[in-house]
Amino acid sequence: MTQERRRRHHQQRHHRPPPHLELAMAHARDGGGRHDEEAEAAVCLEGGDSEAGAARGAGRVPPWRDQLTARGMVASLAVGAMYSVIVMKLCLTTGLVPTLNVSAALIAFVVLRGWTQTLARLGVATRPFTRQENTVVQTCAVACYSISVGGGFGSFLLGLNKRTYEMAGEQTEGNVPGSYKEPGIGWMTGFLFAVSFVGIVALIPLRKIMIIDYKLTYPSGTATAVLINGFHTTHGDATANKCMDSQNALQSASSGAYSSGFIQVETIVDIPESSMRSLQGYKAFICIALILGDGLYNFVKIVAFTVKSLLDKSRLKNAKKEEDIPVLDEIHRRDVFTRDSIPAWLAYSGYLALSVIAVFAIPLMFHEMKWYYVIISYLLAPALGFCNAYGTGLTDINMAYNYGKIALFILSAWAGKDSGVVAGLVGCGLVKSLVSISADLMHDFKTGYLTLTSPRSMIIAQAIGTAMGCVIGPLTFFLFYKAFDIGNPDGYWKAPYALIYRNMAILGVQGFSALPLHCLQLCYGFFGFAVAANLMRDLLPPKYGKWVPLPMAMGVPFLVGASFAIDMCVGSLIVFIWHMMDRSKAALMVPAVASGLICGDGLWIFPESLLALAKISPPLCMAFKSTH
Repeated sequence: MTQERRRRHHQQRHHRPPPHLELAMAHARDGGGRHDEEAEAAVCLEGGDSEAGAARGAGRVPPWRDQLTARGMVASLAVGAMYSVIVMKLCLTTGLVPTLNVSAALIAFVVLRGWTQTLARLGVATRPFTRQENTVVQTCAVACYSISVGGGFGSFLLGLNKRTYEMAGEQTEGNVPGSYKEPGIGWMTGFLFAVSFVGIVALIPLRKIMIIDYKLTYPSGTATAVLINGFHTTHGDATANKCMDSQNALQSASSGAYSSGFIQVETIVDIPESSMRSLQGYKAFICIALILGDGLYNFVKIVAFTVKSLLDKSRLKNAKKEEDIPVLDEIHRRDVFTRDSIPAWLAYSGYLALSVIAVFAIPLMFHEMKWYYVIISYLLAPALGFCNAYGTGLTDINMAYNYGKIALFILSAWAGKDSGVVAGLVGCGLVKSLVSISADLMHDFKTGYLTLTSPRSMIIAQAIGTAMGCVIGPLTFFLFYKAFDIGNPDGYWKAPYALIYRNMAILGVQGFSALPLHCLQLCYGFFGFAVAANLMRDLLPPKYGKWVPLPMAMGVPFLVGASFAIDMCVGSLIVFIWHMMDRSKAALMVPAVASGLICGDGLWIFPESLLALAKISPPLCMAFKSTH
């Protein structure tokens, strides 16, 4: 059988949609009967017939320049700025931010589809709104708000300020006088511009290996692509409207008060002192032990999984099987994905140039950060970025914070007591930024691969979005920093990870002598519990393992208070009941409902901050306080 005959034979066998999707598509196209909700859900999740249609019409895929539009960049700026406010609020309260790519894609679709339809009703001719433009807008918006997530505003950068320095204990060995730097829009913006673009070019030469050769799934990127493909079908507007209805309802329900009284409920009712030798030290370091135990376990597991997968791929590298022959859709995707390639020499020279800029700029901002620290960081970061991007493609878990902690401990110990804390925090930011952005870009490449979007337009959109974020991120942070009491351990805006990261740097400088009395033994116990809990979740059958608590989620309330635990408990209860009542509808709508809650809570922050800056007090506030 010739190559062409095998290809046609394979297409006939495998190009037919799976039975549940075929049934769903039949229901959705049947104009005589009512639309079945589960059928619509299946069409949305599978992308309907959109990919096949696109693959059969190569001429319908616009060139990369047409995928980058002025209206798309304006929409990206609006969506990116909105989500920057939302994720900044999360960073400065609980410190935990969920993946919002799918929600951003939905908002981008609604904004641009509404814009084109409005102009069409007014008789103004506009270019069609394509899935490729939707993908580019989503990529640009996510790159914008990702700076607010990974820029360190709630962790390593905020850990440099004077308040966190005082909370860590001014007399603590290694926490030397003057080892702080107050936030400023100017130096923060410069720092982000110096470190954020390196991650974009670091792994560009490996994109084909990750996406096509290794066929990594990148679940979040795949889910975003499926959503975008589902929107750009004949029934896409109806599906998007359903999701938006859920989000709008939840936004209204979750916006309305300055704060909840449950924010004031503490997990420990002793009065904390500022010194790390007091109760605050136990809370902070037990939290660190849980986070490190959870992170180290997952880090080792994902690295082992990555190595095993790479070895398996190398063994099968030259094996050619009939089922590996790509169908026409796959051939077309590969052609689009490789057509507008970025030359490897351009990526390498860009990485070198950006690294040189950082080598000169970072020591000027932080005298504790020597130029050779920056060089060492950028020599190690690409290898770490590959490991993280590969592991993220397999598991959808971005381990950038763990790679950043490795740099934090190494540089803190290397720089010594006089400079270790600042050098560790800044070095953590360098590595974490590169590793995180590289993995995010691979997610976007996977989305672009499945939506037939040019990689060149996506890289340009990523760069534009990153530049937006480097400006919007500091401005958003200062909106919060000036309006609210950021970093107050007894308030709402605790920013717990700022203190956690600074204490980890102190621990790297002076070792276990930084811990209060008997705290080391407690840390051993909680670290062991975190590892054991993860082992139980992995080894036990799913019906039992799902009841084992997550150590990361257990650790944060030590510093944040009970409000976070209460929120998570209530949300988990709602999801559990919803799955019991209607599993198929819950699987489709839970992400939309969660996005609605997050967006609604975050969107209220802007008017709340304006009221706070105007010194206007809320008309009613509930709080719980001790009788003493």
